Amino acid sequence: MNFSVSVVSQGQILLVSKLLEDLAAIESCDFEVILTLNVPEASDPEVKGYPFPLRIIRNAQAKGFGANHNAAFAIARGRFFAVLNPDIRIPSDPFPALCAAASEPGVGVAAPLVLSPDGCIEDSARHFPTLASLASKLTRGTRGHDYSMTDERISPDWVAGMFMVFVRDAFASVSGFDERYFLYYEDVDLCWRLRHSGLSVECLPSVQVVHGAQRASRRNLRYMRLHLQSMVRFLLRTRFGLLRP
Repeated sequence: MNFSVSVVSQGQILLVSKLLEDLAAIESCDFEVILTLNVPEASDPEVKGYPFPLRIIRNAQAKGFGANHNAAFAIARGRFFAVLNPDIRIPSDPFPALCAAASEPGVGVAAPLVLSPDGCIEDSARHFPTLASLASKLTRGTRGHDYSMTDERISPDWVAGMFMVFVRDAFASVSGFDERYFLYYEDVDLCWRLRHSGLSVECLPSVQVVHGAQRASRRNLRYMRLHLQSMVRFLLRTRFGLLRP
């Protein structure tokens, strides 16, 4: 088993089905998919007919983003561990290049360039947030990208958790995602810990996937609250040293 793909569904089985179809179209299918159903689904997912093993975890109680992917990692059999959002679409096989990059000495995680459905570059590779940058974003609204994207590989501070590829040992070396974040900033925090352990974060603009972003935190008070809580936790840990690692 070369790599394991972890996907968590929050009642998104239709999106998951499309993602599984994309994965099934990949010629080299030396991988498994671990699908976590975090909440009850409208319909039961198909488990047969795919050219890869599909393993399903059914949660009795909803867990956070990091806890779900950590649970999948605990049973994963692949040398590489890939975290994908259900609303990712894969136009061509991204895994050979990403796994090659992730396996290089000193690399902690590799990620593709993420595009919106209309082909625009999403801000999935960023600088670590600071009080100043967050205040600027709050007062000035949407800002430009932190990094200019060409075909050249870059090493950003962090990459978004919608698509991340790790070597098992790198993910395990920092104990995976911090489960004290229920939602949001788990990816920022994980990249911060990887970097502080001496491992790099890599983004490959030549490898591209499409993301149909939901942006729930912009229109739902609960998600806005979770976003704010996670942001404060990250800042307290990394900028003020008030929380234990």
